[in-house]
Amino acid sequence: MIPRIAITPGEPGGIGPELLVQLAQQGHRAQLVAIADPALLADTAQRLQLPLAISKFSTESRKPQAPASIQVLPVRLQNPATPGRLDPDNARYVLDTLKAAADGCLDDTFDAVVTGPVHKGVINDAGIRFSGHTEFFAEVAGVDKVVMMLAADDLRVALVTTHLPLAEVSPAITPANLTRTLEIVDSAMHRQFGIEKPRISVCGLNPHAGEGGHMGREEIEIIEPVMALLRKRGMDLTGPLPADTLFTPPRLADADAVIAMYHDQGLPVLKFKGFGRAVNITLGLPFIRTSVDHGTALDLAGSGRADCGSFRAALAQAISMAAR
Repeated sequence: MIPRIAITPGEPGGIGPELLVQLAQQGHRAQLVAIADPALLADTAQRLQLPLAISKFSTESRKPQAPASIQVLPVRLQNPATPGRLDPDNARYVLDTLKAAADGCLDDTFDAVVTGPVHKGVINDAGIRFSGHTEFFAEVAGVDKVVMMLAADDLRVALVTTHLPLAEVSPAITPANLTRTLEIVDSAMHRQFGIEKPRISVCGLNPHAGEGGHMGREEIEIIEPVMALLRKRGMDLTGPLPADTLFTPPRLADADAVIAMYHDQGLPVLKFKGFGRAVNITLGLPFIRTSVDHGTALDLAGSGRADCGSFRAALAQAISMAAR
């Protein structure tokens, strides 16, 4: 069966709409459905001087996406978008596109969703509490725990905590949170990546993984006991290891996935390795969600210089996962 992939371009004043128009210039072995304002896509294609045939999405057929075309599930902007400018009045539009994509995945209209970059600040400026795609989709799907994973080439990094101030990270490293993270990652490696016995390496929280308790006790009191319990259940876990040791080629060669305790512990390494072709994957949802590894790049919006490499990689990852 041909996968049907929903795509949300994200912040209308950012680079997402033009990345989608670039992406649609090629044919794909899936049916692509943009959840967006058709006028926004038409205006973007005209500005980029790229051809784009826009048709209204219908569930009646599944056909691979033809070059220079896109099907659209319409969601209307509140105000016309200006490249490079944020408009809080369009914040609700962004969330409506995400909600439509999630609902379509939950009722099996779509096999996966690929998301473009959003601007958290402008959504919050509109008076809407929003901390990111990951948390939004978890709430819509009614799940209490999801895991953010970024992948580039053969490196996969998953996070125990996501968008938290650094001062709040340690209290969030609880036995329950760490256990669920490891369970979700192990399960996803089996089901969505086809790895029979995943090898998972785990970072410590503190420098030198706590150095025997002299630089923090989270490793001794929380991380090591959780890992010992899960090893008894059959998981192949290594660590906790200092992050500056774990993220070296010899260590990474022995890992199918790496667990980092917080956002900036693991993602700088991942993005250094594969920025522009990395993919953000949300694990633990009842549907497949991938995304780009970058932000809205307001300074590039409207310039025609935005690179859709990460968007292309996110789409390829979603198609591959949906085909399993």
